[in-house]
Amino acid sequence: MPLRFSRRDFLVQTGALAGAAASGIRAHAATLNSPFRIAVINDEITQDFGRACEIAARDFGMEWMELRGMWNKNVVNLDQKEVAEAKRILDKYKLRVTDIASPLFKTDWPGAPKSKFSPKTPQFGADFSFDQQPEVLERSIALAKALGTDRVRCFDFWRLEDQAPFRSAMNAKLLEAANSAGKQGITLVLENEGACNTATGAEAAKLLTAVQSPHLMLNWDPSNAAGAGEKPYPHGYALLPKGRIGHCHCKDAIKSPDGSKYEWAAMGQGVVDWIGQFRALKNDGYHFAVSLETHWRGAGSAEASTRQSWAGMKDELHKAGAL
Repeated sequence: MPLRFSRRDFLVQTGALAGAAASGIRAHAATLNSPFRIAVINDEITQDFGRACEIAARDFGMEWMELRGMWNKNVVNLDQKEVAEAKRILDKYKLRVTDIASPLFKTDWPGAPKSKFSPKTPQFGADFSFDQQPEVLERSIALAKALGTDRVRCFDFWRLEDQAPFRSAMNAKLLEAANSAGKQGITLVLENEGACNTATGAEAAKLLTAVQSPHLMLNWDPSNAAGAGEKPYPHGYALLPKGRIGHCHCKDAIKSPDGSKYEWAAMGQGVVDWIGQFRALKNDGYHFAVSLETHWRGAGSAEASTRQSWAGMKDELHKAGAL
């Protein structure tokens, strides 16, 4: 599938927006007193970006937003007019962007057996081939600059039953991408994801040891690690190099009734010790985003579920002494 934007026009237009985005950041006043950048992924609330920003800023009291998709488009498929409109809305609600939650490297590794996790339909509006990844990276970097953030989320390819024969090449690709992003002042934050080759804290620690770039950090997702069979806090977290955690996703999980798998849960209702995790992050000097990625839909709608999950997350932050 071709990328649905004009690369040249987009880069020109977003370049013009970047300076304005940077100036907007300096004028914002904090609404939540925390050592962390407390955020929510916008499309976990609604695809209506204006409504998502209104809820995050006015109802949740947040000053940060993570961008993944809006108006039924993946963020990397927004055209220049939509990017300008997104920036206008962010400015209206005095919201700053934690990162561009791009689908970079959420694709099959070429030459390897097709992963059983490779989706048959697009996830979050993203369906890009391996050959399109350089454009996805370039597009994500341009978006980050236009919207005033210095980080882009990525993955390490759909999970293989045996990744060992391909691991060195994957690491080399991640190093190349991170160094390319770094030359433009952007950090890649790789998410541990059960459907990808790095799912747990143990696997993340191994990857970060192998890919020694200051421009590659971890998007630590304790609930994803729990779903892969790890006790994320304290066990998985203890293995991580603390100085290379650059982002954190917040959701919860619980075992299914038959005990065969994990299902999403509202924050505070699952197996992750978020109070301990928040406390440890604070004590270890972490100061980047803790971003609500609801996923759970037990309250009947995305908005209602996110509101309930935010209430749980807020309570846990208070109990951890981080709010």
